[in-house]
Amino acid sequence: MSLLKVSGTKIVDEDGREVILRGAGLGGWMNMENFISGYPGCEFQIRQALADAIGQDKSEFFFDKFLEYFFVDSDAKFFSSLGLNCIRLPFNYHNFEDDMNPRVLKESGFKHLDRVIELCASHNIYTILDLHTAPGGQNTGWHSDHGGHLANFWVHKDFQDRTVWLWEKLAERYKSNKWIAGYNPLNEPTDSMHTRVVAFYHRIYSAIRTVDSSHIIFWDGNTWAQDFSHFGDAHKSWKNTAYSIHDYSPFGFPASHELYVGGEQQQLRMQRTYEKKREWMDERGLCVWNGEWGPVYARKQYDGEATEKINEVRFHVLKDQLAMYNKDRLSWSIWLYKDIGFQGMVYVSTSTPYMTLFHDFLAKKHRLAVDQWGADDSAVRHIYKPLIDHVLEEIPLEHREIYPHPAWRLPDRVAMISRNILVSEFLIKEWAEHFVGKDLDELDRIAASFKFEACEKREGLNKILTNSAKAVV
Repeated sequence: MSLLKVSGTKIVDEDGREVILRGAGLGGWMNMENFISGYPGCEFQIRQALADAIGQDKSEFFFDKFLEYFFVDSDAKFFSSLGLNCIRLPFNYHNFEDDMNPRVLKESGFKHLDRVIELCASHNIYTILDLHTAPGGQNTGWHSDHGGHLANFWVHKDFQDRTVWLWEKLAERYKSNKWIAGYNPLNEPTDSMHTRVVAFYHRIYSAIRTVDSSHIIFWDGNTWAQDFSHFGDAHKSWKNTAYSIHDYSPFGFPASHELYVGGEQQQLRMQRTYEKKREWMDERGLCVWNGEWGPVYARKQYDGEATEKINEVRFHVLKDQLAMYNKDRLSWSIWLYKDIGFQGMVYVSTSTPYMTLFHDFLAKKHRLAVDQWGADDSAVRHIYKPLIDHVLEEIPLEHREIYPHPAWRLPDRVAMISRNILVSEFLIKEWAEHFVGKDLDELDRIAASFKFEACEKREGLNKILTNSAKAVV
């Protein structure tokens, strides 16, 4: 065990030896996400809906058991056995503060966070603390848990003040913990002005450093950790910091415009995209961390006989990305460790009580494409096309580029607001009603579906990650 720090372009231990962090994000845990655990909409919506459906006490019991079972000692043991050494821990500010009772720390929020940090440490796994959801929403996605499509964090100072306050509390609590590799203060900001994010980073840096001068701070680039072009000379004011890109390749998703075969031109395009994201850091000799990346995978219940062929392509994308990263001795955190089958290294078996209970509902969600992440909209595309065409007809070309364009083209924005916000909102009560009439034992069994022992392993993915970790020492 050694406190990590940044030295030039590298992460090193206390003796100055290079440490390459390789691991995954524990997405869907203390920051729940719809495609990861099967609910519609945002976490705050399903928590309220479940409380309305079965009562506050039963709802809190279920979610507490879910958090407990999602990551236990057997998860940490398995993760370490793959030769991986770091887990990024995304969490939602709601665990530590209530909107109607701001700046009052909820000690209950540390119950599972402390537990998992300690479990990881016991298996020689570093952790990175990631504020994935900040008050008001620091980005435009569902994973900011604000229920809309506007990042209001950037236009309300109090949201920023509360985030600074929370990080002061977190830094005070964990400043002496050497198994924490560092702090990731803000996941995937989307600041349309590009300058407010830098100003906030200066502010949060000072707040953390006043309390904790030792841990690495990992800064996400703007526009979903892809753009540092407006950071200027900000790095000169920051010590012991690394810079986080998120390097998802379109080739690894259902909406890819062409089949990936690993040809020279395809590899070159993937390489150029990756290099563009880290260009600002490379020009200045700064440390880069790939905080999120990775393909999604086909599932037999939805993709049938094509499943294996699709996943062979996705594994090819994965291998070629890892080859780029290994060449640069890059630290990375793949997205993600556990889910219900779309992207996880391990995933909940379809035979479990949770997956059995929600079998038809999950199929409906998939057909309606109400989850934004990696959605296959083929079954409903014809429904939304007239709306998209209408907007295209009525809005002049010069007015169609609303930030975060081009990451969100106009059709993507229409689909996101109409499908992933509006339609999903009508499914929330339906999801919660599946729990009506369940006693505590039944709720416990449903939550236990997320136990490691109830999960299947994505062997192809895990083998690739292990071989890659062994390849560079």
